[in-house]
Amino acid sequence: MNKLNIKGSNLKNFKKYGMILTLVAIIIFFQILTGGSLLKPLNIANIVQQNSYILILSTAMLLVIIRGTVDLSVGSICAFIGGVAAMLLVQKQLPLGPVILFLLLLGAVIGAWNGFWIAYVGVPPFIVTLASQLIFRGLAIIVLDGQTIGPFPNQLRAVSSSFLPGIWVNSIDLLSLFVGLALIAFILLSRVFARRKSKKYGIPVRKLWIEFVEALFIIIFIGFLIFSFATFQGIPSVLVLLGILIIIFSFLTTKTTVGRRIYAVGGNDKVAMLSGIDTKKYTFMIFVTMGFIASVAGLVYAGRLNAGSPKAGVGFELDSIAACYIGGASASGGIGTIAGTMIGGLIMGILNNGMSIIGVAVDWQQVIKGLVLLLAVAFDLMSNKKKQ
Repeated sequence: MNKLNIKGSNLKNFKKYGMILTLVAIIIFFQILTGGSLLKPLNIANIVQQNSYILILSTAMLLVIIRGTVDLSVGSICAFIGGVAAMLLVQKQLPLGPVILFLLLLGAVIGAWNGFWIAYVGVPPFIVTLASQLIFRGLAIIVLDGQTIGPFPNQLRAVSSSFLPGIWVNSIDLLSLFVGLALIAFILLSRVFARRKSKKYGIPVRKLWIEFVEALFIIIFIGFLIFSFATFQGIPSVLVLLGILIIIFSFLTTKTTVGRRIYAVGGNDKVAMLSGIDTKKYTFMIFVTMGFIASVAGLVYAGRLNAGSPKAGVGFELDSIAACYIGGASASGGIGTIAGTMIGGLIMGILNNGMSIIGVAVDWQQVIKGLVLLLAVAFDLMSNKKKQ
């Protein structure tokens, strides 16, 4: 039994650090090919803002994938939410606050629609979400009458395109530096306390040098990111929203009974049901959450585009699914982390950005991204076979 635990732990560490090394390798590769343009502060801010809606979608898509399925409708939901936003805010000139609340509720209702058919009627998730993809793409076209409608109020645009007002001294934003240092301190202290707690209760801990190397990577990564923001225009506003969602979903998946039950349902729904878990309820909740987060991503994207477009959100579902799989989520369900998903999303985002800078054609970009996704899933399947 101990040998199996050690083997599983080693495989988990290999996948985790393999993702980090892959991210570092891709950054170095494109930094060289772009002549240093990739890591310029302007481009780093662009990467964050251009991929924010995919990373936002990925936080909830991870729950869907942990459940053992995927949601193909989220891109169309984003387009539909953006279309309704354009109709209400631009054409009807309604106040922003009530409209946003209505759209967030609408996203949750759409998620409940998917969840009802999947959890309580028993229609396969692939069929339900594929049908919803077609339905809400059609509704987006109907709502917008096939046109792109804008511009949106400045407050909505600010969420995805603005920067936090900083404290500037000699062209350096002290607020960004303070936030970065506070974040690093919080992460490091959390890891120290978690290690002490594990030792106290006799739970095995990793070797100290592994903890040190991982902490060093975190310091370098966050430090470089924050310094880039501090020397450019400050922290992107959308990064605050993404950070809040990361904290919420990380806490949900690692610290709550609900999170543990979601993993249990994804790992083996029959065993979970026999254990007294209402698998239908949790499946329904997952898709309600996915619909809500899709509406958030749809609003962020609409704000960045500054218009509602019937073509918005095309491919969003594939990018968010790819971020989860590349980040270590298992195609068979029951496995995945928010941290890994964010790394996977960054890998996809840097691939997109780097290939665009060096002039790789869009069709070849799709080919490369498809191969990366295929290799990630194949690696997961081979890993699962080795554990058996």
